Amino acid sequence: MKRLALYFTAPYCVSVQEESLSAPVPDQVMVQTLVSAISPGTELLFYRGQAPTDLPVDATIAALAGTVGFPLKYGYAAVGRVVAVGAQVTPEWQGRLVFSFHPHESHFLASLDELMPVPPSLSPEEAAFLPNMETAVNFLMDGQPLIGEQVVLFGQGVVGLLTTALLARLPLASLGTLDRYALRRQTSLALGAHTSLDPTEPQALTQLHAVLQQGQQGADLTYELSGNPAALEQAIAATGFSGRVVIGSWYGQKRAEINLGGRFHRSRIRLISSQVSTLAPEWTGRWSKARRLQVAWWMLQQVRPARLITHRFPLAQAAQAYALLDQHPEEALQVLLTYEG
Repeated sequence: MKRLALYFTAPYCVSVQEESLSAPVPDQVMVQTLVSAISPGTELLFYRGQAPTDLPVDATIAALAGTVGFPLKYGYAAVGRVVAVGAQVTPEWQGRLVFSFHPHESHFLASLDELMPVPPSLSPEEAAFLPNMETAVNFLMDGQPLIGEQVVLFGQGVVGLLTTALLARLPLASLGTLDRYALRRQTSLALGAHTSLDPTEPQALTQLHAVLQQGQQGADLTYELSGNPAALEQAIAATGFSGRVVIGSWYGQKRAEINLGGRFHRSRIRLISSQVSTLAPEWTGRWSKARRLQVAWWMLQQVRPARLITHRFPLAQAAQAYALLDQHPEEALQVLLTYEG
C-alpha cells in the first residue's frame, strides 16, 4: 500500500511524499494516523536547519534513528488506530486507539513496545500532547518545587504552558511567567499563573521582583523554556540567592552568551539541565520512564490541554503549518496535523 510522509528537505522547506508501505511482519501492527502534534520548539530547529549535526536525531526513539541531515523525517506525537495486525499479535489490538513517538506519516508500522493505548477518557487530540506533558512532568521532577516557593517561568509556548498548569496545582507563594506574545500571556494566566509579563519590556525584571515577596530578593526556582538563549541571562537575574535555574530549552546551534562574572558567582545559583529522554540519576531508584509516562497520562486528564489547540492543518498543507509557526508565532499555540481516512 501507499502512505504519505512528511520530510524536512532543506532549511525552511518541507514536502509530503508518497511512499510504499509493506504489510506488518508477525510481531508488528499497522497504525493509521488520526492526528499528530507539531513540537514548535524542537521541530523549528530542524525546519530552520539549526539543529546540531553531531548528534543523533533521537537516540531513545527507534523511529528517529539516524543522524541529523536533509532529507529528514521527524515528529514524535502521533495518535492513530490499529488497522492491521501481524500473525503473532493478539486480535485485541485491532481497532485500538494508540499513541506512538513517531514521525508525521499517514500510516506506519510499529512493534507493540512502541505503542501506548490511549486512555478511554482522552480524545486523540488530547493524547497528542503526551510528549509535551511528559516533558512538563520532567521539569517539575528536576526543579523540585517546594511548598511556599516563588517560581518564575520564561517561555510560555506549549511546554511552558503545560508546566505552568502543573505548577499552578501546587501551594506556591507566587507563580510568575514571561513571554513576548500576548496570546501566551493570557493563556498562562488562565492556567493559573499569578502574573505574566512581557520580557522585552524595559522594566520587566523590576516588575517581576515587585511581584515576588519582599525579602526574598529573587525567585527560588526559575525555568528557562523559551528557546531563546538571551532569556537565560534574564532567568539568572530573576533568581535569588542559592536559587535554581532549570534550563529546559534546546538552543541547537544558537549560542547562549551569559555573564557569569557578576552576582551569579556569589549568589550560589545552580544551573540545571533538564531533558526528557532520560531521568535524573537521583530518581532512578524508584522511578522509570514508564512511571513518568503514567503521571503524564494522568495530568493530561486533569489539565485537558485541547484548549491550547489554535490551528489544525491537513497533512497536505504541512508547509503552511510550519510557515505559520516560523513567521507568526504570536498567533499559534498548539498546531496539529490531521489525516483523512
